[in-house]
Formats: sequence, structure tokens, C-alpha cells
Amino acid sequence: MYEGAQVMGLKEWAVAVDALERGDQILIMRKGGIREETKDFRVESESFFLYPTYEHQRKELVKQPFAFRLEELAEGWSAEQTEVSIRIYAELVEDILIRTQEELDKLRPFHIWTDRFSEERLKWKRTKPLHLMLLRVYKLKDPVNVPVLPEYNGCKSWIGLPEELLNSVERVQVLSEERFQSELDKIKAALNR
Repeated sequence: MYEGAQVMGLKEWAVAVDALERGDQILIMRKGGIREETKDFRVESESFFLYPTYEHQRKELVKQPFAFRLEELAEGWSAEQTEVSIRIYAELVEDILIRTQEELDKLRPFHIWTDRFSEERLKWKRTKPLHLMLLRVYKLKDPVNVPVLPEYNGCKSWIGLPEELLNSVERVQVLSEERFQSELDKIKAALNR
């Protein structure tokens, strides 16, 4: 955990954050970043804000029409940006470890990534499982701009965000309880869980 950080942020591709915000998916898949403290991914918080990143996302790694969304989202971004807009908050419902290609294939209808990208995530650090994080997502009524700090840069998953995020925002569920439960049930049924 990051010292002094009371508010956790999880870095994720901006196009995936957008898909969560729109209700197009309720999951993310993590193996960790190159600069993880433990060299492996681990869940450091059961609730967190999603910090959109742009560095590694590429349109050939997301399904259509999400590739088009990726291009739209990237239009206003540059490496010199001094602020990032935080738009969503998430609560971890379940962290399922994916170890086989067969399990991964069953998840195909539930996310925005191409088979190529999903397979690459699973195969990277072969001995480590892929974390399938099922999330209950909330949209912030008023997005909060946070400064881009040097410690946010690089290939790591978790960052400490400014404490003001805790007090400054109203949150609204992206999906109704019924729709969320339906999506959750479909994913778990696909995995026989």
C-alpha cells in the first residue's frame, strides 16, 4: 500500500474505463505492471477510483466499435497533460483467478478486448493467474480533475490519489441492480461458478 494514501486509484486504459462508465462491461483483467512492488498483481483495495491511462492502449487490441471510441478518447490527450479527469468509482465484487485459455475464451462476450490481447495478458508471466475483477461501478455526478503527478507514471496498477476525492463527489450506479446482477450471473455461469 502507498504510504499516506487514503484514496486508492487503479490505472486502466481509458477505453476500458469508458466501457465501464457506459455499462458495456463490468470487469477488468489484471496481471500487474512491470513496476509493481511485488512484481505480481494483487488487490490492494476493495474499492477505488479508476484512473484512465492512454500510454499502451491500441485500437487493434480492442473490438469494434470500441476501437472507434479509443480514437475519440485519445483525441484530447497528450503526454504533457497536467490533469486527468476521474469519472468513475468501483467496488470489487469478486476477484476470480483465470488460469487457462479455455476459461478465458468463455469470457469473450463480456469484455471489449480482442482475443489477441486477452491471450497476451494470460500468457504474460505464465505461472501467474490472470485476475478477473468483477466490479460494481459508480459514475461520479461531477468528474474530478486530479493533477498528473510523477509517481503516477509508469507500468504499475495502484496509485494513491488526493484525499479530496472522498468528500467531493456524489456517485450514481452505472447499472441498475437487476441489470448488474444479470451480467454478473452470466459471467459466473460461463465460468461454471
